[in-house]
Amino acid sequence: MKLFFTVNGERRDLELDTRTTLLDALREHLHLTGSKKGCDHGQCGACTVMVGGRRINACLTLAVMHQGDEITTIEGLGSPDKLHPMQAAFVKHDGYQCGYCTPGQICSSVAVLEEIKAGIPSHVTADLNARPGLTADEIRERMSGNICRCGAYSNIVDAITEVAEQQA
Repeated sequence: MKLFFTVNGERRDLELDTRTTLLDALREHLHLTGSKKGCDHGQCGACTVMVGGRRINACLTLAVMHQGDEITTIEGLGSPDKLHPMQAAFVKHDGYQCGYCTPGQICSSVAVLEEIKAGIPSHVTADLNARPGLTADEIRERMSGNICRCGAYSNIVDAITEVAEQQA
């Protein structure tokens, strides 16, 4: 099937088997290898990308479902000479160890701050009628779909908190 989507601000036209996941389209066809294939079952979050500003597990969705969508991968957030604030905070706070989960963690972190800013509650939001607060519990709950085998969780929370405070 012929389809297109905009990836990191650039229109990309592809012809894919309809069974191709978004993750495989990004990695194998567009050579954007920042998003990782971890579990391939939507349990680890290593493949997290943003579609229309919302985070998704790219291994769980078919590429054809995203015809015309705006997709942002880790490659679209920043570059080595001009890091996105979240990327810089992850470096500053050692929010990674082996680095395998880091692209998904960072994409998810950026989307988490947008969710909080939009007032979208989580399972630990105390008052569903109020804007969610930026607490460690909120961040941990929202990031629970992104697993870090190395255990850099406290550093990841510190990085997200710093960026949120800078944006406030």
